[in-house]
Amino acid sequence: MRLSIVAAGLLAAGIASAGNATSENRNGYMQIAKGDYVAAERVLVSERRIFPNDPDLLLNLALVYRHTGRVEAARSLYQRVLTEPDEELNLPHGGVGSAHALAASALRELAGQSTLS
Repeated sequence: MRLSIVAAGLLAAGIASAGNATSENRNGYMQIAKGDYVAAERVLVSERRIFPNDPDLLLNLALVYRHTGRVEAARSLYQRVLTEPDEELNLPHGGVGSAHALAASALRELAGQSTLS
């Protein structure tokens, strides 16, 4: 299964966006793109009850946590992505990447950051 990743300057952080509006409404992408992290978190937490291991949900929720100062919670979700089977993700420039690569890159960026979680 391929998911689409859209992330202007945040590719390594892993903003995931599926290909259609219905999916975008389910993975928090639209809310994240608008900077509405409260709404994005609400959507993502709700969807994770149904799809707890979905990499785009995990990556997007981790990004929300990063933007809201919850570094340890973000780190935990990125690590969780690495424990699940890897999935190919469509990148905004038309390439393909992996959920594992995005999570690993984000973890490297988080190395040494303090936590407010």
